[in-house]
Amino acid sequence: MAAWTVFPYTGDYRFDAASVTKKWARLHAGDLEPLPQDPAVLQAWVHFHNGEFQKAATAGQNLGFAGTCVASKATCVYATYLEKHETRRLDLFLAVADHASHLTANNPDNLNGRYWRAYALGRYSQGISVAKALAQGLGTKIKTDLEYVIRHAPQHADAHVALGSFHAEVIDKVGSLIGAMAYGAKKDVGLTLFEQALKLHQESSCCLLEYAHAMLMLGGNDMMDEANQLYQRAAQTKPIDAAERLDVEMAKAQLND
Repeated sequence: MAAWTVFPYTGDYRFDAASVTKKWARLHAGDLEPLPQDPAVLQAWVHFHNGEFQKAATAGQNLGFAGTCVASKATCVYATYLEKHETRRLDLFLAVADHASHLTANNPDNLNGRYWRAYALGRYSQGISVAKALAQGLGTKIKTDLEYVIRHAPQHADAHVALGSFHAEVIDKVGSLIGAMAYGAKKDVGLTLFEQALKLHQESSCCLLEYAHAMLMLGGNDMMDEANQLYQRAAQTKPIDAAERLDVEMAKAQLND
């Protein structure tokens, strides 16, 4: 595996197993990942929260199914925010989707296996063009996975965010009529999903950031003020770990554009 781009704020987060365990509920308020009992899996999460994404991904992969979720999250966060080469980004998302599919097939009760498969395919779809991805049937797979997660874990804020983004992306690319008829994508449903996500996880800089993106897709300049307010809220949140720091810095960059 080629060396990944280093987290630009390395050293700002210094978690260890004890502090990750203590703050687990806050760290995983969005994805509801269960606290691991295996010390090796917990250590992989320590690497993740400190911004050592490649270490987290490698450690998770070496742990088999027990490490699939930490490897998936580390890879997705890295590919979304730090990988500069588009081909590598897409390959990383496809790899996550493949590994998450294996986890789901072998452990259907692991909801985050479905969530990470959907998230990775969603990001991959953005990379190849959402319209092309829809033609390949990826939209149905993404929507089905995310609706399954929410149905079985109504408190899963991150799944609400991802499904809200799905509705916005589809409508933005194919329009409201075709989006609703062919893919069940609706503007009001998408916006409601973001509002639900914020109720579930009020401190989610990721939700605020993605909600702002969705508003611009759904309303363009007419929703610019609302989107900027969300970007400002995201930029003002205090990140608890490396992943949230990347969300906050992205929000700041959007405001400065």
